[in-house]
Amino acid sequence: MRNAIPKASRRSFLKTAAATSAAIGTFHTHTAKGQESNDKLNFAIIGCGGRGASIGNEAVKTGLANVVALCDVNPAQTERFKKQHPDAKVYTDFRKMFDEMGEEIDACTAGTPDHTHFPIAMRAISEGVAIYVEKPLAHTFEECELLIAAEKKHNGICQMGNQGHSSSQRMQFKTWVDQGIIKNVRRVDACMNLSRRWHPWGNVTGFPEAEPMPAGLNWEVWTGTAPMHNYSKRLDGGNWRGWYDYGNGAFGDWGPHTLDSIHRYLDLGLPYEVRADKLEGKNDFIYPMATTIAFEFAERGPGMPAMSINWYDGIDNRPPRPDELGEKQDLPKCGKVIYSDDAIFLGGTHSAKLSVLSGDDVKENLPEIPSSDTHQNHTMNFMLAAMGKEECNSKFAVSGPLTQVFMLGCIAQRLGGTLKFDAEKREITNNEQANQLLKGHAPRPGWEEYYTL
Repeated sequence: MRNAIPKASRRSFLKTAAATSAAIGTFHTHTAKGQESNDKLNFAIIGCGGRGASIGNEAVKTGLANVVALCDVNPAQTERFKKQHPDAKVYTDFRKMFDEMGEEIDACTAGTPDHTHFPIAMRAISEGVAIYVEKPLAHTFEECELLIAAEKKHNGICQMGNQGHSSSQRMQFKTWVDQGIIKNVRRVDACMNLSRRWHPWGNVTGFPEAEPMPAGLNWEVWTGTAPMHNYSKRLDGGNWRGWYDYGNGAFGDWGPHTLDSIHRYLDLGLPYEVRADKLEGKNDFIYPMATTIAFEFAERGPGMPAMSINWYDGIDNRPPRPDELGEKQDLPKCGKVIYSDDAIFLGGTHSAKLSVLSGDDVKENLPEIPSSDTHQNHTMNFMLAAMGKEECNSKFAVSGPLTQVFMLGCIAQRLGGTLKFDAEKREITNNEQANQLLKGHAPRPGWEEYYTL
């Protein structure tokens, strides 16, 4: 065991060490074995399969991670990482991992289903552990609210995994707003028109029948704060995204990669109205087959008039095609069109850059985009932030309100109609069922503590 750093002082220790290292050119943390390791964080990977494996590997590739713990509800998922990091301890329950190793872990990733992001992140923040959470940030509007507050209260080092928010795409959008290239935006049409896992299921009338679980699977922890249902492959293996109890549909999956810079640099905040203009295959258990959801945002100041965002998902539910595209170019299946008074812009997702479709004056006066090697990799940005050397580009104060927009959209997909939202009171004022869904279901017995940390 290394010399334990008290939880309350862990982050200040890392930041002080990083500041001191700037003068002497070194930075040291201690490994779990009590040995010193230059420029490395004691690291835990929570969620070791699928997307969790990808973000865990990204952390390892930075060269800044000393992997001391591996956690996955399915023990088979940790085997490959264990071969690479034989000294790491293995868990199927993140709660037990933090109970036993909370003083030994500096930072962690959480690449797990949407409904489990919240308890893992809350526990990490309360332990003084830097946390990288895959998008979407949480499963409900209220969970986002609590995570934003926890980050502020504990001075947390927190990053949501919308990777494009550390790319040149973010810098381009910010620069174009700062330089007046993007201004007076009235409308954004955004889309996700790829097939989703739940599209072949058709009309679902209930939860699937029980199936045999994989050996050793910790279904209690997989279920987390959500209602308990019998194990089925229709819930596991990524299929959880289509169920209201576990996932956030196409919004949660692609919204953070498509609308992040628009939300941040146009100062959108939260909408005053969310409207379901189209629901195809509306269902009580899973997300519709196709939806068009409109968000109305109030005026925010000079150059930022009232504007709408129209979200289109479903294979054939395409947004209107701008004439300016020409005959040989088509809309991306995942992307957006930004309509301003002076120009029309076309963009994709993640790190894809914007192009100017119309506005000759705009095209002729495009500014140079500043670049920085340390801000081109989202995981590296997080790791350096955990060392006190940078600030997270997608900290919860930034990614939380963004995710709350999608949470409101998910409620509209589920119920339909028009929802009136009071941003000051944090209430949906015209639909009590929708207002209750801001919180969602009550946490299962034994999981309540994460809502009070």
